[in-house]
Amino acid sequence: MEYLRLVLAAGIAGLGVWYVSEPVRSQPQSATPRTGEYGPSADLRLAEPFATPSVRKRSQVIGWPAGRMPVAPAGFRVNLFVGDLVSPRQIYVLPNGDILVAQSPRGGNPAPAPNSNRITLLRDRDGNGEPEFRDDFLTGLNQPHGMALVGDYFYVGNTDAVVRYRYQAGQTKLTAPGEKILDLPVGGHYTRNIIANAAGTKLYVAVGSRSNVDENGEDAKDPRRAAILEINPDGSGMRVFASGLRNPVGMDWEPLTKTLWTVVNERDALGDELVPDYATSVKEEAFYGWPYSYFGQHEDPRKK
Repeated sequence: MEYLRLVLAAGIAGLGVWYVSEPVRSQPQSATPRTGEYGPSADLRLAEPFATPSVRKRSQVIGWPAGRMPVAPAGFRVNLFVGDLVSPRQIYVLPNGDILVAQSPRGGNPAPAPNSNRITLLRDRDGNGEPEFRDDFLTGLNQPHGMALVGDYFYVGNTDAVVRYRYQAGQTKLTAPGEKILDLPVGGHYTRNIIANAAGTKLYVAVGSRSNVDENGEDAKDPRRAAILEINPDGSGMRVFASGLRNPVGMDWEPLTKTLWTVVNERDALGDELVPDYATSVKEEAFYGWPYSYFGQHEDPRKK
């Protein structure tokens, strides 16, 4: 029987990680999406810039009432995997099944919570969705986000640098000093994702922009901004692999073609639902438009 096992991070202080399990079953398809609002870029019909007002509506955080769980689709069950996490942002599963959770405060927070800026290790020995072991895997980090295990090294994407640590299978805590292998620009979008190629010979690091549409021309002065960088495992040989990506916040490999893909958070303030965020394959040395254009030849009027 095929099972689906998901671990979801809730990125709000005080929430935790949820474990979703149960057999995978066919579910009815949802209603047909409204044409032109999302889907392949060729099918999108975008509004004109400033045709609608820009909207910002923040959620009201109320927490989960005692004894309540998120509502799952039919055929799934949800239970709380771990709670009392501070700003859980990213999850990484080690080969032995240990689950790492990077806890990182939002950028610009002048007084981070005392339990953030760390990576927590969770070990569920019997696979029942309830970890029997929890400990600090790494502490003293600077807004950690990306994580990657390559060979005997564990890599962390802090907001200002990529750092690597010696790692042995089964370790529950890294205490030896890390080695900074790459400086990164700070400010703006603070998330720094990391992913390695299958051979472990190259690492790819995502760095977002500092601004919305580079209003002051500062991002243009640093080619590492709004880009995916490629480096060797020791940090040498850094080059811009692809650019013009405002905030490539997630990366993964397409399993058949082995092509790198990313999800991009786009620019703001051109109108409600404009510019749409998107997922795209990442072509070597390609330019993806930010801040001058979006979705091909749609020119941003603020950057003429």
